[in-house]
Amino acid sequence: MTTTSTPDESAGTAMTDEEYGALRASAALWVGSSVLITDQRGQVLVQHVDYRDTCLLPGGAVDKGESPAHAAARELHEELGITATVDRGLAVDWVPARGLDASAPLRFPGEILHVFDGGTWSDDRIAAVRLPEREITGIEFVEPADLPGLLAPGDARRALAALRARIDAGGAVLLEDGHPIAPSVLDTAGVLRTARARHHYPFHAAPVPDRLVVRQSWVWAFAPDGRVLVLLEPDTGAACLPGGTPEAQDHDDPEATLRRETAEEAAAELSGALYVGYLSDTEEPCARVRYAAALTRLGPPAVDPATGRTYLRILTTPEQALDLFDWGPSAIEQLAAVHHARDRLGLPHARRGPVTELTGPTTW
Repeated sequence: MTTTSTPDESAGTAMTDEEYGALRASAALWVGSSVLITDQRGQVLVQHVDYRDTCLLPGGAVDKGESPAHAAARELHEELGITATVDRGLAVDWVPARGLDASAPLRFPGEILHVFDGGTWSDDRIAAVRLPEREITGIEFVEPADLPGLLAPGDARRALAALRARIDAGGAVLLEDGHPIAPSVLDTAGVLRTARARHHYPFHAAPVPDRLVVRQSWVWAFAPDGRVLVLLEPDTGAACLPGGTPEAQDHDDPEATLRRETAEEAAAELSGALYVGYLSDTEEPCARVRYAAALTRLGPPAVDPATGRTYLRILTTPEQALDLFDWGPSAIEQLAAVHHARDRLGLPHARRGPVTELTGPTTW
């Protein structure tokens, strides 16, 4: 029997099955699977191992005849003692031989590495982890921005790309040596490469007490589809909601502050602002208030006079926005209050989907 149309020869060239099989075997790639797991704060699970200096995501090699998804589930059970169904892919990475951090005798034509979504783990599930007697010496949950300092460079790029793909909800991404071949705005902005804003303050869906001074006024600015406006710093990828610090011209009116700041930072106009609540800063006794409002207009990107930056403007669901911050346990309470305000504004609950960048003027 003969085979035609081989990978490196023109159509019609005949080869025996043996020759064709040998050719395919000579180009074989190593296949591996890993699992991206986060805790309820959005920190990523990494494993410390006894056979290398850098950490790893849970995972390993795909056995002969095994599917990548089955391998990921098997490795979770072997390494962490957790039984789970792994059925959502986040990234597929082609790693060329030149990208392999290995000695010459251990190198091979390349690797295909799959990253699967292990979901968000509760404290109870984390407590159920049981490590094997050897190889895995410990686990910890770390900030996404800390991954490059803990993982090998290619592993860190792959993990961050997979995490951005999970937040973006646009489907699995294809990578080459950890770099997306079709980067999203989260990739181009470098989201999560710097530490997320950390505001672990209690949230109160109540008026600000007279004894507290308002130090910040931020807004959940809703588009008609129920998504919210988030700003990304162009040089760091850090995310923030529109808003800022009161100034004298605001005359102690937090709503005036957020309207002014939103216009300066995002060239955006708002309507129907509703008070949501406040965060009580326990480090500096003050209040950081939150509003919800409807977006009515967006002008061309402008330079923020306070920072000299031109922010990238994106629309995400409120839930996706929370993935970009580290707001602690009270984030869920704030989210509930924000959705209550969204209902009052008569806007829909947005379904999770790809993040959209707003690059030009828009009127709603």
